[in-house]
Amino acid sequence: MEQPLVVGVDGSDQSLRAVDWAADEAALRGLPLRIVYASLWEHYEGAAYVYSAPYASDRALADAILGAAEERAQSRRPGIRTAVAVLPQEPTDALLRESELASVVVVGSRGRGAIKGMLLGSVGLGVASWARCPMVVVRGDAAAVEGRHERILLGVGHPDRNSSAVGFAFQEAMTRGSVLDAVRTWRGPARGHAPSTSGEASGDPYEAKAAAELDEALRGTRIRHPEVRIRPVTVEGHTHRVLVERSEAADLLVVGARRNKGLGLQLSRTGHAVLQHAACPVAVVPQHG
Repeated sequence: MEQPLVVGVDGSDQSLRAVDWAADEAALRGLPLRIVYASLWEHYEGAAYVYSAPYASDRALADAILGAAEERAQSRRPGIRTAVAVLPQEPTDALLRESELASVVVVGSRGRGAIKGMLLGSVGLGVASWARCPMVVVRGDAAAVEGRHERILLGVGHPDRNSSAVGFAFQEAMTRGSVLDAVRTWRGPARGHAPSTSGEASGDPYEAKAAAELDEALRGTRIRHPEVRIRPVTVEGHTHRVLVERSEAADLLVVGARRNKGLGLQLSRTGHAVLQHAACPVAVVPQHG
């Protein structure tokens, strides 16, 4: 069964930017785009009140938001297949249920309600923590959202825990025709000198270990996709800081998250930091198995 790309909307400017990104992604992948608006209005709509003004306006608002989002997607990418749905649930619950059958779930970086003052709304954080499929938080400037950098940034974790994220990043780079920057960070004892990269002959055993782990993490997928231009690099520094800094020149930052049975995903310090501060859209990819 074909898995749609799902985007959640709430009428905010941030969610409309998410629609733009999702429409582009759906067109690139040749997938249908499902646009959803989560609301509890149906739970309060009894037979005696179905035509009363407050509830009618709630439905009218939902229809207007979905109509505008679908029109925007069709205008941006004419010919893509779209569908819309009002879901009588809390937004996080609705998007998590959608994630069970979706290829990717997309949200904006903020909501329009009380949570809009946060760097990342509670809906986005909740979906990132529990989604069954990759989820993307759309953030950053127009150049990043529109893919002008032609670069995918992958934060490479431990080889045994990162294969799903590696595969997702390779697919994105291949589909977009972009360069894939694969970064593995390392930390050694404090030595009082500037951070180095693998392009410099540091001779450090910690750097050598990171380079070996990076090669191991990429090897299988790299062999299967020789057409992807990849630039592997090891960098000394805190992972979240390195990735946030490098995200300024990327169109998408991909990180993995381990799944704990019954406990959702383990969003590390790095995961939280990039979702809050990255300068481009961020994909969180659950590691299954």
